[in-house]
Amino acid sequence: MAAKLKARKPVRQTRKPAPAAAPRTSLDPNQHWTFLSNHGHVLVCLARNPDARVRDVAAAVGITERAVQNILGDLEEGGVLTRERIGRRNHYDLHFDIPLRHQLESHRTVGSLLKMVLTAPELKALGL
Repeated sequence: MAAKLKARKPVRQTRKPAPAAAPRTSLDPNQHWTFLSNHGHVLVCLARNPDARVRDVAAAVGITERAVQNILGDLEEGGVLTRERIGRRNHYDLHFDIPLRHQLESHRTVGSLLKMVLTAPELKALGL
């Protein structure tokens, strides 16, 4: 007495549409490249707010939180920043005297890059 299995109809799943990608921070939505890499953008965000959450940095740069975490690891490994855990948050100390990594700009430092990008009040707050 073998039991007969009834063929099941495929269940149609209704999914919510995937959330839209984070908006680009550029004024021109058709712009597909910038002069700074995502590493540079993350660095600028942390210079402006050394206590920024990964979520906030990701939204500002227009990349995923995981990408920001990877970039933070790269910057920390490269000696550009030091991560300090304070309670449930991180604080990032930037090291302005570290030379830029590519041979074309290695004669400049992280501080000189930030001096080019940040405003005078932001630089003053950093002591640059």
